[in-house]
Amino acid sequence: MTFEPDTPLTHAVCTAHNREPRRGGVKPSLLVLHYTGMGSAAKAIDWLSRPESGVSCHYVVDEHGVVTQLVPEELRAWHAGVSNWKGETDINSHSIGIEIHNPGHQNGYPDFPAAQMRSVIALSKDIVARNHIRPENILAHSDVAPGRKIDPGEKFNWLLMAREGLGLWVRPLPVRADDPGLELGAEGPRVLNAQKNLAAYGYGLDASGVLDADTEKVLKAFQLHFRPRRVDGRLDRSTEGTLERLVAASSKPAAA
Repeated sequence: MTFEPDTPLTHAVCTAHNREPRRGGVKPSLLVLHYTGMGSAAKAIDWLSRPESGVSCHYVVDEHGVVTQLVPEELRAWHAGVSNWKGETDINSHSIGIEIHNPGHQNGYPDFPAAQMRSVIALSKDIVARNHIRPENILAHSDVAPGRKIDPGEKFNWLLMAREGLGLWVRPLPVRADDPGLELGAEGPRVLNAQKNLAAYGYGLDASGVLDADTEKVLKAFQLHFRPRRVDGRLDRSTEGTLERLVAASSKPAAA
């Protein structure tokens, strides 16, 4: 079976088996970006289309910028897995998922080519315009599944995306060599304030005042997306300041 693609930017359709109606009849309000973590885009498309994979996605963008659609946007794809954002745990029903071909951290983790980024930007613009997705709801897989997932990773060009109106971005505070940051087990008001800010932005995290394993995972997820120069899960002043800037930016009213 095949279907009509949702966008003229689609070069090919390869219908995935794992798809179903969005639960509760919800409309997509999130765009989640992944990397494939496989040796080739062709292998990723083949796997994502198979019933035994237990996964799927709406789109795959290969290293040359070729776009393949696997699931119609009106349907629920199986791309986010166990995840959480702003208290919502059925991210698959609330999102559209793009898999960007990259072999991933375990296989050399090359840069994302310019042609691929241009295609991801064009596709993302088309998706968010048609589905009225807010910039702060354009997320990494690692944002909605901290610790479990690290894609698309620190090399993905979120700054370029933001310059094109895709995703919220603030300039990260400089990383200082003389500030290693608070580590696992630390506690106090700095930790509590950071936890509150992370939760306010959307990460699934309780504010306990203790830098526990869950907080370390979320800090790493935040750093992968917003402060990629040093991803270590520690709470340094650069991470704190960047997070405060981000929360302030997210609280501004949307432009008319």
